[in-house]
Amino acid sequence: MLIAANHVLDFNGVADAFGHISIRNPNNNATFFLSKNQAPALVSAAVDIIEYHVANGSSLDPNAAAGYAERFIHSETLKRFPDVNCVIHAHSQALVPYSLVHNVDLEPAYAVAGFLGETVPNFDIEKYYNNSHPHDMLVNNNFLGAALASYFTTPATNNTKSTSPDHTFVLMRGHGFTTLDVDIETAIYRAVYAQSNANVQSQAIALTQSGGIFHGGVKYLSSRERVDSGTFNQASAGKPWPYWVKQTEANPLYKNELGSPV
Repeated sequence: MLIAANHVLDFNGVADAFGHISIRNPNNNATFFLSKNQAPALVSAAVDIIEYHVANGSSLDPNAAAGYAERFIHSETLKRFPDVNCVIHAHSQALVPYSLVHNVDLEPAYAVAGFLGETVPNFDIEKYYNNSHPHDMLVNNNFLGAALASYFTTPATNNTKSTSPDHTFVLMRGHGFTTLDVDIETAIYRAVYAQSNANVQSQAIALTQSGGIFHGGVKYLSSRERVDSGTFNQASAGKPWPYWVKQTEANPLYKNELGSPV
């Protein structure tokens, strides 16, 4: 299933050559699986998958292939939230602008993105560098991974080290985003439709600035609509999964030696 998930993220334009998705080991919640350091579209076999310790992001196999430098996004998020099983990090160009502009927030613009909730936190890594860190925007150690993971909770619950996330989605300034959930299908739903929502929101903002037919700004989902649409999103998140998998299986770019997950 993890192989297919990599393909779906690539097919939908969410993950480029550098995006990645992890899944907690269903037989051992202290480890997780993540592909080796290669483009998601090219993940094709069991040998492309590495098992890591949740506790520190180290590989169980000392001879494993080179892994992603940002695997600590996954290890620290899975460590912080024991009910979370899947983490996605990618660099969607539709979403990155919303991490850069201080007076324009990413908002749920239509029903499939109610899961974004009332606010979308924006992680600014510059606040967390120390003198020994290269300022390369990468979450490439446990400290930075833990800092990012903390953005999935509100300040109130952050003080109590809540073990459940308050937010489903975090932007990363000048970098991309991270999202999470209990399973692959729901996490991918969020990644795909957050990107789609960003495109819709950007188009709506452009209309308000065009001097054309729509004046007075963009009307986003109300607070109640965000809650109720988010509930619907959660319940229906598995619906697109088999459709997306079949799309990738029909494309010769994507190979899966383990067979179809649907």
